[in-house]
Amino acid sequence: MIENWDQFLLPYQQAVSELKVKLRGMRKQFENRNQRSPIEFVTGRVKPVASIQEKMTRRHVTEERLEQDMQDIAGLRIMCQFVEDIYQVVDLLRKRTDLTILEERDYIHNEKPSGYRSYHIVIEYPVQLVTGEKKILAEIQVRTLAMNFWATIEHSLNYKYQGAFPDDLSQRLQRAAEAAFKLDTEMSEIREEIQEAQQYGPQSKSDGSSSSHDKEE
Repeated sequence: MIENWDQFLLPYQQAVSELKVKLRGMRKQFENRNQRSPIEFVTGRVKPVASIQEKMTRRHVTEERLEQDMQDIAGLRIMCQFVEDIYQVVDLLRKRTDLTILEERDYIHNEKPSGYRSYHIVIEYPVQLVTGEKKILAEIQVRTLAMNFWATIEHSLNYKYQGAFPDDLSQRLQRAAEAAFKLDTEMSEIREEIQEAQQYGPQSKSDGSSSSHDKEE
């Protein structure tokens, strides 16, 4: 019986904090080398206790198996401009020695029936605690901004309908997902033009105002 959820979740919170710093650091390294980063921005969260308990009930996960069977208690999300960037990010993650990739699921070219698209990576990440090292499972989702917009809307509707969408709404969501992916495809086809425009566009403001990336910090 988990009596102290704050204590149980503490290693997951540490893992998310550390991984956000490291993943955002990857973007900084590209920028410092005057190269375009495949990473637009990074977010992360630890699943709320109520959501963990609901999923435990739905998936028949016992408390004894929680750490092994629930892979997304710690969750990171990497947003990219282009579909090609997603696979570049995945390759970069595969080369890292500070985490171990356990599983990969490509929902971009093998989308879910709902229309959902994203690239999921389950990792094992070692957290250093005062009691010693603890290996934490975490899920990293890599997606484009268009995929993320659709997924955010679908997630909100999921709460309202508890996953049982009316047929008409389900079909409209599927069409919207296809439209979002068509947008990604179109943007990929003019990617060089976009990147060239971004390269020669205003990179910073002389008045010292914050860039758009500051929202993630």
